[in-house]
Amino acid sequence: MGRAVRILREADVRAALDMTTCIDAVERAFAAYSSGRAELPSVIHLDVPEAKGEIHVKAGHLHGAPYYAVKAASGFYALDPPAIDGMVVVFDARDGSPAALLLDKGFLTDLRTGAAGGVAARRLAPERVETVAVIGTGGQARYQLDALAVVRPTFAHVRVWGRNRHHAARCVEDLLARPGLPEGCRYAVAGTVEEAVAGAEVVITCTASREPLVRAEWLSPGAHVTALGSDGPDKQELDVQVLARADLLVVDSRTQCAQIGELHHALDAEIVLSPDDVAELGEICAGLKPGRVGEDTLTVCDLTGVGVQDVAAANAVMERAGDVGELLEL
Repeated sequence: MGRAVRILREADVRAALDMTTCIDAVERAFAAYSSGRAELPSVIHLDVPEAKGEIHVKAGHLHGAPYYAVKAASGFYALDPPAIDGMVVVFDARDGSPAALLLDKGFLTDLRTGAAGGVAARRLAPERVETVAVIGTGGQARYQLDALAVVRPTFAHVRVWGRNRHHAARCVEDLLARPGLPEGCRYAVAGTVEEAVAGAEVVITCTASREPLVRAEWLSPGAHVTALGSDGPDKQELDVQVLARADLLVVDSRTQCAQIGELHHALDAEIVLSPDDVAELGEICAGLKPGRVGEDTLTVCDLTGVGVQDVAAANAVMERAGDVGELLEL
């Protein structure tokens, strides 16, 4: 008997999955992962240094889900704008047969990364958010705000900082025209990181920095920091004193963040003595550990990206896409 694999292209994937649905799916995936109901192998990193290319291969399975998935995502940063691409291979969890190719050009990675920030903000950010600092000007400067608008739709001021002021200005222009963000929100380019962070209730860092950008003394009491750029052992966005000052330090994966995240640098500096000293976001989502407990609680969430996010997003696409796409006979 012949088999068929469904091919969904970027437009099909975009039509099937919105940010609100993705946030809910990723939240359930985090809870499953931290409750022992998911399988998550180590990430494969591949570099193409002559083109400043970074490739990440991630996979995972959520117990009971109809599909498991393997994803390859790439970013080539020698280009302006950077070339971002990727695809997800979806397999039937009953017999391992290939079920679909999601030729999404990196969209699912962008969406699920934004969604993870949305879960972090839902669980850790102050209830009332007025001012947001965005450190970075790439795709996640947009997707993180999309997700924040779902869980904290009150923000009215956004300050964007980037090393390239032209890129920051272009980001602000994009945000002004981006649907789904709070009506009447004002966007501005910040001259320095300190200027961007001052007085912000939520600070989002989404850069490829190899040196700390945000310092502890710049953060307001009760602020929440989502740091998602440190997805390699040489990357760092937060000074280790930010983690030392945090009242609640949260990671997406203890094992992974101890190797490549902001936690990795705090462990090296002995600011944090053991990965067991921090909470996983999934533990908070599952009700196993508390999240924010007070208005003055400084919270920091270290997101390195885990394969269960990709699996959750892929399962949601498969559930919602219906019969769209092409069939490839095997």
